[in-house]
Amino acid sequence: MPLEQIFVLSLIQGLTEFIPVSSSAHLLLVSTLCGWKDQGLIMDVAAHFGTLGSVLVYFRADVISLFQGFFSLLKGKKTLKTDLFLNLVIATIPVVFLGTVFDMLIGDAFRGMMVIAWMSIIFGVLLYIADRYGAQKEKVSDTTLRRALYFGLGQCLSLINGVSRSGSCIMVGRFLNYTRQEAAHFAFLMAIPTMIAACTLKGYQLFKNNDFSLLNDAALMAGLSFVFGFCTISFMMNWLKSATFTPFVIYRILLGLTLLASTF
Repeated sequence: MPLEQIFVLSLIQGLTEFIPVSSSAHLLLVSTLCGWKDQGLIMDVAAHFGTLGSVLVYFRADVISLFQGFFSLLKGKKTLKTDLFLNLVIATIPVVFLGTVFDMLIGDAFRGMMVIAWMSIIFGVLLYIADRYGAQKEKVSDTTLRRALYFGLGQCLSLINGVSRSGSCIMVGRFLNYTRQEAAHFAFLMAIPTMIAACTLKGYQLFKNNDFSLLNDAALMAGLSFVFGFCTISFMMNWLKSATFTPFVIYRILLGLTLLASTF
């Protein structure tokens, strides 16, 4: 695979996985515009593995808490760490179940350019409304099982191309009056089990197909995706201390309008 393709795809994956725009939509758009062939399963796994690593490293304190919460749960103890673990489990169940059903019954029906265009606009507007009118008071530690379920249902919206996994989760958080930082924090933590599941599934498919070509390219893709992902998370968590999601809303709407105009 050409070096520039690896670099650009890693950059797009690392950036768009953690800002409220759709990573899968942007990977599709960039590949289409550049005339690149599908990067293949092994490169897909590598890109997701790299961004998974960036979340695990940046939120390493939370990851340790999740492990401690799991073992405390096995011992029958209830702590804030067990609450965090259970909340992430509840938030992940809907997308695992609905994602499987969605893939079997619908497949690629909601992955066209028109879908991306309209979802970019519609969910850009919804994100603006949530961010404009949501109060800034709730934290990750305030999450209940019911709220975790709402986050999980919001994540299911990202099964439609153009919605954005992080964007839909952040939108739910802002509607639930989480601060901007805390909404993003929980959305990024939700990426951990989701990406572990995605890497496991795609890794199994890779093993079953015995497709281990391009290993050097895959390693580079994973490394670059890790670096870009880590920088993006760091930027977002600092940006949201004093800024809003409005720039991303404007970008989503302009992108959607541009794609709609290109179809005429």
